[in-house]
Amino acid sequence: MRLLNRREFNGLCVALGSFVASLAASAVEPVSGAALNGASRTVKFPTGAVVPALGLGSARLGVGRHPAAEEEEALRTGLSLGMTLIDTSGDYGDGRSEELIKGVIAGQRDRAFVVSKMEANQVTGNAMARACEGSLARLGTDHLDLYLLHWPVPNTEFSRLVAGFESLRAAGKIRSWGVSNFSVRQMEDLFRIPQGIAARPIRSLIASVTAALSVTCYHGASSTVCR
Repeated sequence: MRLLNRREFNGLCVALGSFVASLAASAVEPVSGAALNGASRTVKFPTGAVVPALGLGSARLGVGRHPAAEEEEALRTGLSLGMTLIDTSGDYGDGRSEELIKGVIAGQRDRAFVVSKMEANQVTGNAMARACEGSLARLGTDHLDLYLLHWPVPNTEFSRLVAGFESLRAAGKIRSWGVSNFSVRQMEDLFRIPQGIAARPIRSLIASVTAALSVTCYHGASSTVCR
């Protein structure tokens, strides 16, 4: 499989952006009153963060499928086109995806909204803190804009999960946190867990899911909620 050149990539961005915009148009609040489309469309999270509706995934980057220089250039092209959300995980290529992204955002960290993930087996003990520190080191940054739990854990772990995320946020390691691949019932149960901020009503939960789904559409039908 060959990599797209800049012109082809630009055309793909416009096409995909229009598709994402059509899916979210009825539920996602635009930043301005003007009708936005394509890669220029944005969504606003409950935290106030504004991100593009079309972001950059990196699940198979950094693992030798293509020359690293070409993968880095593809991500830089995406950033230059306004796709400033970059999604990665410490689990992608055992961290090699994050290491690749480090070179891309070096010198332009403020332009990128960086999302990374931890795994379900990293919730216990101090594993959350270690996983976050590992991602920060590989990405060459002092904070993550959004940190997600990649896959669900049992409801009995929700209190520990919330406490761990809130601790990371209080320490300035992450700006926001969330979960992915949760069912609606699991997300409702998660929102019942007490935390260090005021509880949000269910309509805010739905708004969070709607916004996050438009941002992380490359995960297919998975549900994501961010705080």
